[in-house]
Amino acid sequence: MQRQKVLINGERLKDTLEKFADFGRTEKNGVTRLTLSEEDRLARDYFCECCKELGMSVKVDDMGSIYATLEGVDNTKPPVVMGSHIDSVKKGGRFDGILGVLAGLEIVRTLVENNIKPQIPITIVNVTNEEGARFEPSMMASGVLSGKFNKEEMLKKKDVDGITFEEALNAIGYAGEEANRLKEATAFLELHIEQGPILEREQLTIGVVECVLGMVCYDIEVYGESDHAGTTPMNMRRDALFAANNLIQEARQKLAALDEDLVYTMGRMNVWPNIHTVIPNKVVFSLEARHKNPETIKQVEQIIQELTESAANEGCEIKATKLWSRDTVWFDEEVCNAVEESTKSLGYSYKRMVSGAGHDAQFLQSYIPSAMVFVPSINGKSHDEDELTTWEDCEKGVNVVLETALAIANK
Repeated sequence: MQRQKVLINGERLKDTLEKFADFGRTEKNGVTRLTLSEEDRLARDYFCECCKELGMSVKVDDMGSIYATLEGVDNTKPPVVMGSHIDSVKKGGRFDGILGVLAGLEIVRTLVENNIKPQIPITIVNVTNEEGARFEPSMMASGVLSGKFNKEEMLKKKDVDGITFEEALNAIGYAGEEANRLKEATAFLELHIEQGPILEREQLTIGVVECVLGMVCYDIEVYGESDHAGTTPMNMRRDALFAANNLIQEARQKLAALDEDLVYTMGRMNVWPNIHTVIPNKVVFSLEARHKNPETIKQVEQIIQELTESAANEGCEIKATKLWSRDTVWFDEEVCNAVEESTKSLGYSYKRMVSGAGHDAQFLQSYIPSAMVFVPSINGKSHDEDELTTWEDCEKGVNVVLETALAIANK
C-alpha cells in the first residue's frame, strides 16, 4: 500500500525563518550572524530549545556542531541526517544555510504533529562555520568531520581581532565532545538556496544537485619596470599593467573556447607601486576556473601555463603560481535518485544541476551518502542583503526533503 503523503506547514516555516533572521537582522533586512558570535549563540540556543520541545535529544561535538535526533522505530540503524549551517557572512541574507537547518526542524514538527514515527532516527545538524567569514577556512567543521582539516590547526585560527576559534567556541558555551561527532548516517540531505540565477531563469522550482564543481585557482604575477610616466616613450616601456591587461584578454578568449559550462573569474588584482605618475612594475591577479570535468580543468591549467610565454607580455616576465584546487565531488546516485523521485511525486518542476559554490555536503559525501536540493534565488542573489527566495519555493523545497527523508528512512 502506498504511503500517504504529508506536507509541511508553510506559514510556520515562514514564521520560523523570520524568527531566526532576528538573530542578527540588519537595517536592510539581511543578516549578520558570524560564527560563534553573540548572534550565533542566540540562534543556537533557540534552535536547541525548539528541538528539545519536540522530544529530540541534543548533542554538541568538539567543533560546536549541533545534532538533534528524533528517535525512530529501529534506533540501531544510522539516522537520516538533514541540515546545513546557521552562520552567515557579514550583511548576508535570510536564507543562506539557515533554510537547510530549519527545513529539518519543520520536518520533525510535521512528523510529531502527525504522529509519524520514522523507521530509523532523523537527525538535524547545524554544522559550525560553513561560511568562513570570521574564521577561515570555510566549511571548517565539516572539513574536520571528514578528515580534510586538522582539528588542532582549526582551533588556532584567529579572527581580525586576534580571537582564536577555540576561545570563541568556549566563550559561547558550545565546546562539546569529540564522541558526539557525526560518524555514520544512512544519508545526508542538504537543502540550500541556489545562490545563482539558473532555476529562476528556467522557471523551475527544484534543483537536484548532482555534484559540486571542481576548481583551480592561480596567481599570475607580472614583473615589469618602473619609470616616469611623463618622460618614458611608449616604445621603451615595460608596463606590467598593460601586460596584465593583455594576458587577461588572451585568457578570456582561450577559456571561452573550451566549454560553455566553464566559469572563470579574475577577481583580485594588485598593482605596484600604484602611483599615477609611475609606470607599474608589478601586477598580481588571480585566475580561478570551475568545471565538473577534470579534463577541462587540465586544459585550463595548460592555458594558464601558456600565458607565461605569451607574446603579448610587453617585455615583462610572467609567473603563474597554483594556489589550490579541488576535484569535482559527485553526490550519491541513489540519494540523488530518491530526491528526483520525491520531486516528481510532488509534481514540482525540476532539473538535474551542478553547484558552483562549495557546501558542507561535499565534505560529508566522502563518508556519508549525500545529496543536495536547491530552490531558486531571485535574481541569483546571495551573500547579500537582497538575497530572496519566495516562501512558496522554500516550502516546496522542504517538502521534497521531507518526502525524500521518509522514503529513505522507510526503505
